[in-house]
Amino acid sequence: MFDYNEAVNYIHSFLKFGVKPGLERISLLLNELGNPQNDLKFLHVAGTNGKGSTSTMLSEILIDAGYKTGLYTSPYVFDFNERIRVNSENIPNDDLAALISRIEPVITRLNKKGVVITEFEIITAAALLYYKEQNCDYVVLEVGLGGRFDATNIISKPEVSVITSISYDHINVLGSTIEEIAFEKCGIIKENSRVVTSSLQNQDALKVIKDISAQKNAQLYIADYNCVEILSQSIKGTDFLYKGTPYSISLVGMHQIENAVAVIEAANLIKGVTLTNIQNGIKNTVMKARMELIGENILIDGGHNEECAEALKAVIKSYLSDKKITAVIGMMADKECEKYLKNILPLCDSVVFTKPDNPRSEEPEKLAETAKLYIKKIAIENNPKIAYYKTIEQAEFTLVCGSFYLISDIFN
Repeated sequence: MFDYNEAVNYIHSFLKFGVKPGLERISLLLNELGNPQNDLKFLHVAGTNGKGSTSTMLSEILIDAGYKTGLYTSPYVFDFNERIRVNSENIPNDDLAALISRIEPVITRLNKKGVVITEFEIITAAALLYYKEQNCDYVVLEVGLGGRFDATNIISKPEVSVITSISYDHINVLGSTIEEIAFEKCGIIKENSRVVTSSLQNQDALKVIKDISAQKNAQLYIADYNCVEILSQSIKGTDFLYKGTPYSISLVGMHQIENAVAVIEAANLIKGVTLTNIQNGIKNTVMKARMELIGENILIDGGHNEECAEALKAVIKSYLSDKKITAVIGMMADKECEKYLKNILPLCDSVVFTKPDNPRSEEPEKLAETAKLYIKKIAIENNPKIAYYKTIEQAEFTLVCGSFYLISDIFN
């Protein structure tokens, strides 16, 4: 039997995603484990940005309503066990080790038959088994990549599917146009199901969502951002009205209001959820490393694509325009680094580029070369922790951004 570290190392020894997209592998694995997903009720969340915030808000609302709630998200920031939670508590180390010890012989048998299970499929299977054995009333399930062929899409019709903001990301896998990416995300829409998205959704993506919902005879609910009235806002959160009803959210940025109104519409579809549950759940939601303010002079954000950069840019302009900001940035090479830097660097006084401990990390020197177009004061420090601690000693305000892997390296 594995101990905890052995279990995590075993999981990480597998390919992150399959060479060939598809649900065949996860189907075979879950079948061997008794198909735990068939005994659970789900809220399924796909999209490019806002999946984690949306999923966490939904989870907090269900918990406030008295439901035992599983939450499955990725990536983790500080602790691997963050990915599998019940009632906001991470799966205990011993429970994860025991689950992986039970799953390992099944994976070995399948491997002998030529079925090569991936890392994400192992984690998904372990999570579903855990949620069943914990007797969860509901599970909020965040898609890992895309939707149509994502391992989470092995579930049958959920209580509701939520499609968050769709933009360019993972274009080598999901497609090079918004329509192609939206088609993959909309793969989670099931026949005769209920779907929620936002009126601020990219219009090309919204057309795809509408078309596929119609094809699947799914009822589509579009959260109307025109019904939002901002009462007060700061870097510590926003008070707003939606359709005349007051809500408070501690998550920073107007994009989080877009997420929240979709959450409100989705939560209203769940039996037994009251207005007070929704208000409390949204107010109680805290997201690590999503425009998270630490003290008064440090902001950390793991967003990594152009839309995330635009949201962060809006927050800086709104609340930090009077600060001299030093950014500590590390990114993955497969992200749109130049578009990200173009948004952020002109708002900063200086930048330190560093390299997260990940094989996909972009070289700091390459980022620095790109940065010359947008900022003059540029430094390189390959070690993320050193880059961070040196910066906070000297900077008026420190911004850490560009990758969840970077934030994990610094704060773990």
